[in-house]
Amino acid sequence: MPVITLPDGSQRQFDQPVTVHQVAESIGPGLARAALAGQVGERLVDTSFVIESDSPLAIITDKDDKGVEILRHSCAHLMAMAVQSLFPSAQVTIGPVIEDGFYYDFAFERPFTPEDLEKIEAKMADYVRQDIPVEHTTMAREQAIRFFEKLGETYKVEIIKDIPSDEALGFYTQGEFTDLCRGPHIPSTGKIKAFKLTKVSGAYWRGDSSNEMLQRIYGTCWPDKKQLKSYLRRIEEAKKRDHRKLAKKLGLFHLQEEAPGMVFWHPKGWAIYQAIEQYMRRVQQENGYQEIRTPQLVDYSLWKRSGHADKFGNEMFSSSSENRDYAVKPMNCPCHVQVFNQGLKSYRDLPMRLAEFGSCHRNEPSGTLQGLMRVRGFVQDDAHIFCTEDQIQEEVATFIDLLYSVYSDFGFDEVLIKLSTRPEQRVGSDEVWDKAEKALELALDNKGIAWDLQPGEGAFYGPKIEFSLKDCLGRVWQCGTIQVDFSMPARLDAQYVDEDGSRQVPVMLHRAILGSFERFIGILIEHYAGAMPVWLAPIQAVIINITDSHREYCQLVEETLKNKGFRVISDLRNEKIGFKIREHTIQKTPYMIIVGDKEVESGTISVRTFSGEDLGAQTVDEFCKKLQLDADIRGRTKQE
Repeated sequence: MPVITLPDGSQRQFDQPVTVHQVAESIGPGLARAALAGQVGERLVDTSFVIESDSPLAIITDKDDKGVEILRHSCAHLMAMAVQSLFPSAQVTIGPVIEDGFYYDFAFERPFTPEDLEKIEAKMADYVRQDIPVEHTTMAREQAIRFFEKLGETYKVEIIKDIPSDEALGFYTQGEFTDLCRGPHIPSTGKIKAFKLTKVSGAYWRGDSSNEMLQRIYGTCWPDKKQLKSYLRRIEEAKKRDHRKLAKKLGLFHLQEEAPGMVFWHPKGWAIYQAIEQYMRRVQQENGYQEIRTPQLVDYSLWKRSGHADKFGNEMFSSSSENRDYAVKPMNCPCHVQVFNQGLKSYRDLPMRLAEFGSCHRNEPSGTLQGLMRVRGFVQDDAHIFCTEDQIQEEVATFIDLLYSVYSDFGFDEVLIKLSTRPEQRVGSDEVWDKAEKALELALDNKGIAWDLQPGEGAFYGPKIEFSLKDCLGRVWQCGTIQVDFSMPARLDAQYVDEDGSRQVPVMLHRAILGSFERFIGILIEHYAGAMPVWLAPIQAVIINITDSHREYCQLVEETLKNKGFRVISDLRNEKIGFKIREHTIQKTPYMIIVGDKEVESGTISVRTFSGEDLGAQTVDEFCKKLQLDADIRGRTKQE
């Protein structure tokens, strides 16, 4: 007679084993209809799962994040079912849930077309109307191999052969379609209410470019049509804000095949870059960081000692000279330890905060490169804090305050935090990892900050806190990190003299706020749709003459503004004033200063914003004060 304990603490007793669906029915018919799955303890299960003993149970619906993931996973299966119905020769491979949707990879003799997607969607909708039951079964390993060999599903056979022999094989069947899957899945296809197939791309089997190319169909699925429509609107808005398109339109940067994953910065893009670097340099200096510079090319032996060669060897660019092997640095930390190691340090020297705008290179697969968001050459606002164990809490807390302040300056007020713990492949003892993880957990709790746990996602040398921004479209971008590392300093012989005269190994805190400059600028371009706040705008104001007789006064205004440190230009072309205003509006220049006879006579300027607001006549000094105020506010919504 199992006793079921529900999330609110109430209990229900049954006189025989009971399914998740039956428990939901006992609570109410509405919940039974809404139930997509159940959670028994920590385990997610189908609604058909039989509970035989006393257990805690949560009924999962589409109001839960887990329920939405199950919907999306089930929609991927629905899509695969429709594809094989319409294109019987297509083989299914893998179909995971991704952020906001799903995809499925297919082996097919030709690329799928937009017309194919329409047919697949229509077939999926038909299956939803039929409300086909979804059934879970198990199969012995050899039986499963024979089953898929008979269907000609060679990829499924390969997947099954790679699964450990002692692992149970689960299958889900809906109609004539059966797929290998751990589940859980929705009880029937009718539970899927709103979906859309979004695009097709190529994808190598198992992500290996030496394998055959497959066809990847992406889709999205939501609990209702309203949420789907809202998502599709966000996607359309995101396309308009694509930083690559805006960069071309605004003349910020370009990429080309001769240097894949490397950025060619144009003057206006480099002005944004420099504004960010100078800001970060000032912020770090004000917070006790010392800036350093370390080599790009370092003997491979250092990367072996630090552990990077074993972990990232395939992602490192290497070179040889005079019978020595070198690697272009993929990150800065081992080099920073070398700076620390020069001269014996005392406990009085700690904490020591070393910062570098470090240029790094990683051999990312060409198929993964994506504008500024994923590149091979990038610069990080990287810093390493060498400290004692007793100083960890204060240093992490101070860093978190600094990070929040910086993000606010860039216009980001919503920050999501995750604590990532020990990965499978790591250096250091479990005792050291316990200590490091506890230190970060305590630091977060002491700050009273809400955070989520990411088991197994830490760096190979230590656990980390990840800080993610949410932009104006609700997209989440992981940028900042701080990591506690007890291992690398010891591997690279870092020491300091403690108060009692003994030699001790310092703790090393790896930290970044923006992460990659390139990626962060890409995020900013999309967040602001290219219309940067005044402090970041590559051109903060343009001075426009109405006729050539106003040229001299325009040049005088330009010189005055430049002498006060503002980024301004004059547009003195022999073009109509309306044409020039439209052009600089398209370029998203924050302010346009119009100069005509009236302005020259009165010694004033007429000011308008790129959004079209007329700010009227002002003296140059008045405008300078306004421009400075806007620059000082940065990306914050108000002066603080």
